[in-house]
Amino acid sequence: MFSTKQLSEDQIATIRSWAAAGANLSEIQLRMKDELKLAVTYMDTRFVVLDLGIELIEEKKEEPVAIPAAPAPSGTGVNVTMDAVPLEGSMVSGKVVFSDGENAFWTLDHHGRPGLEPETPDYQPSREDIMEFQTQLRALIEKAGL
Repeated sequence: MFSTKQLSEDQIATIRSWAAAGANLSEIQLRMKDELKLAVTYMDTRFVVLDLGIELIEEKKEEPVAIPAAPAPSGTGVNVTMDAVPLEGSMVSGKVVFSDGENAFWTLDHHGRPGLEPETPDYQPSREDIMEFQTQLRALIEKAGL
């Protein structure tokens, strides 16, 4: 097992500078091997960072952007929205409210296959509502650049 006692002051300063520059554990481990000629495991690298009190800079994750719903054309009561973060296993997902007030969840998987899950079992939207849903869904997907 590797110990920080095996590091010189110069090596410690070098590792600190890598961390300050934004290097993550994997990068520090690789640089310790390549530049300092120290063969350490990922876990050893983690312990070195902890023992030296080095705080790694975490990348800020981008917040998901909510995609506004396409406005329903006048005369229809169908309203389609897209989730900012798709449901697991889908490329995009969202909700639809049909003209009769019934709600459903929709998904498109990574192969482009659609899915529609009404909240009410055995619910069947009208043909006109399905056509309007498809039109609005297409517009939402195009607007999102997918």
